[in-house]
Amino acid sequence: MGQNTFTQYYFIRHAEKADSSKNPDLSEKGLERAQEWKTLFSEINFDAVYSTDFNRTLQTIQPIVEGNNQLLKIYNPKMIDIEAFKKETHGKTILIVGHSNTIPNMINQIIKENKYTNIEENEFGNLYIVTLFENQIVSQLLHLK
Repeated sequence: MGQNTFTQYYFIRHAEKADSSKNPDLSEKGLERAQEWKTLFSEINFDAVYSTDFNRTLQTIQPIVEGNNQLLKIYNPKMIDIEAFKKETHGKTILIVGHSNTIPNMINQIIKENKYTNIEENEFGNLYIVTLFENQIVSQLLHLK
């Protein structure tokens, strides 16, 4: 019998941004939240961390990938092929950071149902966990402060 394989995805939105410019940095609060994510994920060994190529997403995961740059993979949510992504990440534990509109959309594509709506503009503590196990898909949304 083949080995049972879990694939686990953790999805977060970038932390609070300093302003509404095109490519803002994180605000003080956002930098604090990035540290909180690091603490929260400290017991999880990610196989890879996927980020969009923006200051706010890269700064959100910077504390998590610090000292281990091979973890970091840049992706474009508009160009990502979900089936190829699922194959590439099969059996792994993956963190994905994105945006208020791209994260729910990507999860919906993975779970093949229209379950999650765009994240509210002022909502930064959503943690989505998606587990694929054989033919089962479990997804949940946790709200952190």
